Amino acid sequence: MEQWKFGTKFANLNQKQQIIFIMNNQLQLKHVISLLVAGTVVALGLFIGVPYYNVWQQEMSGRAELAKAEQNRQIKIQEAKANLEAEKLNAQAEIERAKGAAAAIKIENGSLTDNYIKYLWVRYQRDNTGKTIIYVPAGEMGIPVMEAGRLNKGAE
Repeated sequence: MEQWKFGTKFANLNQKQQIIFIMNNQLQLKHVISLLVAGTVVALGLFIGVPYYNVWQQEMSGRAELAKAEQNRQIKIQEAKANLEAEKLNAQAEIERAKGAAAAIKIENGSLTDNYIKYLWVRYQRDNTGKTIIYVPAGEMGIPVMEAGRLNKGAE
């Protein structure tokens, strides 16, 4: 039995030293085996646990996306309801305007007079401040008067 420990032959040790030497080696071997077993258990735990974790993570991600989609759908529904309500109110306002216009025409003896059309024009101008309106004068039979031809004659 020629085993070495730090340069000392095992055979040169007395019996007590040999027993201590063997016990130390057995203790070290137990530590190594314990570490190997613990490492194997950890590795097996990772091999088994990581796929389950990935599945759980995907499930949580899917639930979060579903909740977000549901919230977005609820927002769109509320916006549509608000738009519907606004359109109903706009329709009611348009009906009231039409009633007012009908009453005004009735007061004018059932026809649109030039004075009433001028009044509507002035009211329209008041309501549309900040907008540009281009007036094109009309000649006979409602055809716009064009003076471009006059400018070409002057250039000749």
